[in-house]
Amino acid sequence: MEIIIACITVLVAFFITMILTRYWIKIARKAGLLGKDMNKYGNPKIPEAGGVAVILGFSIAVLVYVFFKTFYLNLNSTTIFIFTLLSSILLAGFLGFIDDILGWKIGLKQWQKPLLTLPAAIPLMVINAGVSTMTVPLIGEVDFGILYPLLIIPVGVIGAANGFNFIAGHNSLEAGMGAIILGTLGVVVLGQGIFWLSVVCFSAVAALLGFLVFNKYPAKVFPGDSLTYTIGTLIAVVAVLGNVEKIALILFIPYFIEFLLKLRSRFRAENFGIPDRENNLKPKYRKIYSLTHIAILLPKRIFNKKPKEYDVALLLLLFELLFVMLVLLIV
Repeated sequence: MEIIIACITVLVAFFITMILTRYWIKIARKAGLLGKDMNKYGNPKIPEAGGVAVILGFSIAVLVYVFFKTFYLNLNSTTIFIFTLLSSILLAGFLGFIDDILGWKIGLKQWQKPLLTLPAAIPLMVINAGVSTMTVPLIGEVDFGILYPLLIIPVGVIGAANGFNFIAGHNSLEAGMGAIILGTLGVVVLGQGIFWLSVVCFSAVAALLGFLVFNKYPAKVFPGDSLTYTIGTLIAVVAVLGNVEKIALILFIPYFIEFLLKLRSRFRAENFGIPDRENNLKPKYRKIYSLTHIAILLPKRIFNKKPKEYDVALLLLLFELLFVMLVLLIV
């Protein structure tokens, strides 16, 4: 019965998100919440902050799951963890939405944005989530005690929420990366017997796929920080609640690489290319400041092909899949 409930939950996440995204596109356009598509010739304006639809679709699906577990299976032992998870991602989504609609107006600086995501860690901190004993390379097992909820968790949530925003700016890229990472984490926690958390992960994947119906090339909606903050936070929350921090770190290696590349430009370089009339992309900078810049260069260097935006996204998704294979080999 629980498998049937899980399937219903995943389907709800997909269809509700798809329906809400369709409506959000109309609402955002009427409200003038539009952003330039920098990888298209002429920079057409596209509705932004589509992550709102993903948050709502995912949250509704998770609540459906809680309803069935409570009233049909009489199981509520994990309810506090589920609502803690929902609290974190709703806070992250709300703060991301604030950044989407006000960040550019009030001129948020780079060092201020990480602080904006700090409240998303509070729900995990107050219930003392996770396991404080961790294996540290060259040292062995270390019990961090009170430092785990008060320091490691907030640092992890802030890092994941903001780090996930680094590799962005191309149609389908953010949602695609999130679906791959959360899908992998879902498989890992399912293998560890944490069924409820795997349902949460697969519901998030379904919601992202529902969003991708409209975010795939050529995108009709952008995700915005409301999505990137939410998905980054969700990855961190799953890592803590599933005690799979090491797996999450491996899957996040592309983002660590991106951080180092961005550091070269002091975080000033953008991920976009320069589109021609056929929407082929060429590099914006002489130096490489992002994995997206490498993905723009590779098709030309290797296949003598002028890359389009979907080529860039596909190459980066394939790069992420290399780390998925690594994870599946070691678990």
